[in-house]
Amino acid sequence: MLLNDLIQLSLGQAADAGAGGTLAGLLPIILMFVVLYFLMIRPQMKRQKEHRALVEGLKKGDEVITAGGLLGKVSRVTDNYIAIEVAQQNGQSVEILCQRVAVTTVLPTGTIKDL
Repeated sequence: MLLNDLIQLSLGQAADAGAGGTLAGLLPIILMFVVLYFLMIRPQMKRQKEHRALVEGLKKGDEVITAGGLLGKVSRVTDNYIAIEVAQQNGQSVEILCQRVAVTTVLPTGTIKDL
């Protein structure tokens, strides 16, 4: 009877050690996910939020730079598109139509002087 008690006791300790080993094995993976969240995911979400606010705040007269590198003044704003005045030719303005999300930067007023 004493031998059976020792076997049962040792099996119980082995089962407890296995549960602790599983948690210790998952801890580095959980820690890596937390670090990944704070170093990559959270800053990207912050940039997306700032860009969304920039795009929603576009209005006529803003001077902008697009993702393609075009520089111009916003002349019309619709739900999904904006018209950007990029030049003056023979007294008429040259406008291009661009998606709102393509705007990367809104410049301070008065930056564009040749337009």
